[in-house]
Amino acid sequence: MATLSFISGVIGNIISVLYMLSPVPTFSRIVKHRSTEEFESLPYVSSLATSSLWVFYGLMKSGGLLIATVNGFGIIIELVYVILFLIFAPTRMRAKTAILVVTLNVGFPAGVVLITLIAMDGDLRLDVLGIVCAVLNILMYGSPFTAMKKVVMTKSVEYMPFLLSFFLLLNGAIWTFYAILVKDFFVGVPNGIGFILGAAQIVLYAMYWKSKTSQNLSDDLEDEWQHKLLIHENNEE
Repeated sequence: MATLSFISGVIGNIISVLYMLSPVPTFSRIVKHRSTEEFESLPYVSSLATSSLWVFYGLMKSGGLLIATVNGFGIIIELVYVILFLIFAPTRMRAKTAILVVTLNVGFPAGVVLITLIAMDGDLRLDVLGIVCAVLNILMYGSPFTAMKKVVMTKSVEYMPFLLSFFLLLNGAIWTFYAILVKDFFVGVPNGIGFILGAAQIVLYAMYWKSKTSQNLSDDLEDEWQHKLLIHENNEE
């Protein structure tokens, strides 16, 4: 059982890294266009806060090395995403993101670490950390609701990247399995919710991806028509 849990944890680390890297195409687009467009910063800010506290939880928990290592990588990659958001976001979004960073990435984690280290010890410290991490993870997994709402309203999956949804599904599944093996309720519950949300996003993607394709085709046809019209007018002149 210990070997199976270790193997599932290693697989979970690999899938988590792929999940964390899945927004790279989105940020390549942001850097290329020098704009965050309609993308939201909350998923990346909340992910950074969650990774920070999961590292602390993994270090405090016996046998929690796999949890600490993958979230240590998460801190690095999410920090890069947040910095890019602060660079390329419009003024209003940049201000909103900065407030979120100060609150969720600096003040809140520092407060949790200090309180649990000074006022608690043993199982109580681990339980409180586990509850805080689980709640943050649920909120992090809930942040894609904004993207899901936009998909339903616009009938387009443009701002809900498929890779992010796909790896959310896989990540939730493998870490839920790992949590069952090691009997860690705090890891299991939020990742079970992540699995359900990932499945819901995949369903939405299946429903609306054709709308995106049709819209792109329509835009191309419109551009071609406008181009032909311009040539025709020039010939008449």
